[in-house]
Amino acid sequence: MSTGASQRAQRAQGDGGLSTVRAAAPTVGVLLAGAAERLAAAGLPTARPDAEWLLAAALGAERLQVVLDRARAVAAPTAARFEALVARRAAHEPLQHLLGYEDFHGVRLRVTPDVLVPRPETEALVAWALEVLASWPRPRIADVGTGSGAIACALANARPDAEVVAIDSSLAALEVARDNARRLGLARRVRVLAGDLLAPLAPRPAGGGLDLVIANLPYLPTGLLPSLPREVVAYEPRLALDGGGDGLRLVRRLVAEAPRVLRPGGAVLVEVGEDQAGAVASLLAAEGFVDVAARRDLAGVERHLGARRPTADAAARSSRSPGEGPARIAAPARYR
Repeated sequence: MSTGASQRAQRAQGDGGLSTVRAAAPTVGVLLAGAAERLAAAGLPTARPDAEWLLAAALGAERLQVVLDRARAVAAPTAARFEALVARRAAHEPLQHLLGYEDFHGVRLRVTPDVLVPRPETEALVAWALEVLASWPRPRIADVGTGSGAIACALANARPDAEVVAIDSSLAALEVARDNARRLGLARRVRVLAGDLLAPLAPRPAGGGLDLVIANLPYLPTGLLPSLPREVVAYEPRLALDGGGDGLRLVRRLVAEAPRVLRPGGAVLVEVGEDQAGAVASLLAAEGFVDVAARRDLAGVERHLGARRPTADAAARSSRSPGEGPARIAAPARYR
């Protein structure tokens, strides 16, 4: 036997006779296929895109790179990180918690288990707010129940002249909101306050006050919570979900408190749950708001309610009596 052959034989004996040839590293395509199959078996309808997002996170790459470069070999440590993420997603941990962020109306927000993951339908509420504020210079805004700061940061990012107060009763959520404002370079215009709804704000001065109160408060009835998807009920904060017996416990209080801080002509915009628009419209009308309107989400649900505090002249001209009921719900392009 030659010297080289003898040395190879000795090495083989030293590792129990196993071949010294290393197995080839798995490719992106192989890892994605296996992960998508596992996530689909766990009942996740977004198995394939979830797998792509997670592998991109493990690689430190963009998702598009992962989709286009399926032949790329993945090193063992990276593959192990990916498999760990897949296991957590298969347990229905929210994708955004695993990635650590969510993109929302032009800003990338850090999200944690202390805050509700921003939803796409809330982006439509932000878009409506920007329409309402379009002709108002240097608007003053309160985002009530700010959570991650999604609405506050999106509005401040879109309107560089805006001043926004972001309010929440959860100190842990406020830390996330404060960090998001800082990371986005908005900390000087997004002021974070702890408190119950509008309590941290002083009553409006004569002729002054806020231009807009906007809120995505908890609106789910307590009895509905057990039926929510596992990734919601097991991983997102109950404080951000539970709206009380009828879902409107906090919305009802906000509508009652808003006139105290709004200027004449100022607006209120809120997100509500399915079949709640009529009740919230009645609340707004009962508090003296005018131009009550609703907008539907992509599923056709009346998801967002808006109204305006009357000006002094409008209030004097109003012929509405208390018995006439709420304003008709419509869907105008903007307040007039």
